[in-house]
Amino acid sequence: MPVDADTWQLVLSSFWPMLLAGVTVTIPLALVSFVIGLVLAIAAALMRISGNRLLSGLARAYISVIRGTPLLVQIFVVYYGLPQIDVRLDAWPAAVIALSLNVGGYAAEVIRAAILSVPKGQWEAAFTVGLPRATALRRIILPQAARVSVPPLSNTFISLVKDTSLVAQITVAELFLAAQRIAAFSSEFLVVYIEAAFIYWLFCLVLSFGQDRIERRLDRRVAH
Repeated sequence: MPVDADTWQLVLSSFWPMLLAGVTVTIPLALVSFVIGLVLAIAAALMRISGNRLLSGLARAYISVIRGTPLLVQIFVVYYGLPQIDVRLDAWPAAVIALSLNVGGYAAEVIRAAILSVPKGQWEAAFTVGLPRATALRRIILPQAARVSVPPLSNTFISLVKDTSLVAQITVAELFLAAQRIAAFSSEFLVVYIEAAFIYWLFCLVLSFGQDRIERRLDRRVAH
């Protein structure tokens, strides 16, 4: 069925507001949440591989809860649930907290596996030259683990960009909420949601290109 002029006009007029919401809200939200989540993931991964049973158990419990519950439920717990115990958050910080906790739970296992993939001989060499465990971890082990973890962590970030669409349910004015409002106003749900999906795809395409560039650069450094 041919697309009429009014539909094309809607596509053209709605593209910029959705793209702007994506650039100014969706991407910054994903970036902030990913950075905080990465810090949580490193901490959880180190707790998991520590010899302290309490720390290891706490990290296991955190990872299990995050990976075993839907992200949308986690968002609702933070935004709608915490006010029940007098902890009230605006939509943006609530979204950052929920997304960061989610990223931390998933990325922790990626980082743990990357650390464990570093040969034990690297630890032994560091201890031989007198480096404390913390220094060896920071200067020798983590840089090598970073090379291994870049591809899965990049995929985590790309997934996070798409997952930000869930925070539209708590009125964060990101790309998908902009699409919902345009669709509700125009009643052209199919066209608008396909357009929103196209914009998400464009973002992920650019991020995938950046991921490939980073991986090739790391491969060249390893080769040399």
